[in-house]
Amino acid sequence: MATAELTAAFARLNRATSTAELVQATQAIASLQDPEAAETLIKVLGFNNPAVANVATEGLIRLGCAVVPKLLVNLDARNYGARAWVVKVLATLRDPRGLELLEHALQADIAPSVRRAATRGLAELDLNNSRDADALRRCCDGLLLAGRDDEWVVRYAAAFGLERRLQHSNVSGSMTDQALALLRQLSSSSEDVKVVRLRAQLALQRLNAE
Repeated sequence: MATAELTAAFARLNRATSTAELVQATQAIASLQDPEAAETLIKVLGFNNPAVANVATEGLIRLGCAVVPKLLVNLDARNYGARAWVVKVLATLRDPRGLELLEHALQADIAPSVRRAATRGLAELDLNNSRDADALRRCCDGLLLAGRDDEWVVRYAAAFGLERRLQHSNVSGSMTDQALALLRQLSSSSEDVKVVRLRAQLALQRLNAE
């Protein structure tokens, strides 16, 4: 059951009629760091107001991995803006339970911002446990897919992600070979966008694989 403070904060949100009031009300809710606020903060993500969504996103992140199940069941399939914020939260929390949603977002979402956020998530999921070998393989497969995305922002994120996985994970030899081959492709003249080429070159330098 919601506390009196949280109930009052919810009422303030419902009365808000301007962006400033929405931001202040959302800040009041987030500041309580009450798990009961999670569903309301997720709803706020769908207001199509970046200033408000940013506050709600930070509030959800502060609630930690306990919000992950709610994020997975409350995703608004019709609102790409809300999806992007949810994917950002999952990516930041690095919780392996978000893997399937991140994979789906990368493979199927029409919004480049969502696919980019999903790519970052696949790069940073916490997979240090040896039992996570299959999840690591799936993350790497996703990053390889992202490296061939039509949008340069997604390919840029893939270059970052492949570097991170190869530096900090026990990636198989075959997967390492595929990742390095893709980074070399992204760093070559076959990649049209200079910033992607430079990011892939940096990844290869850091991996001592030029």
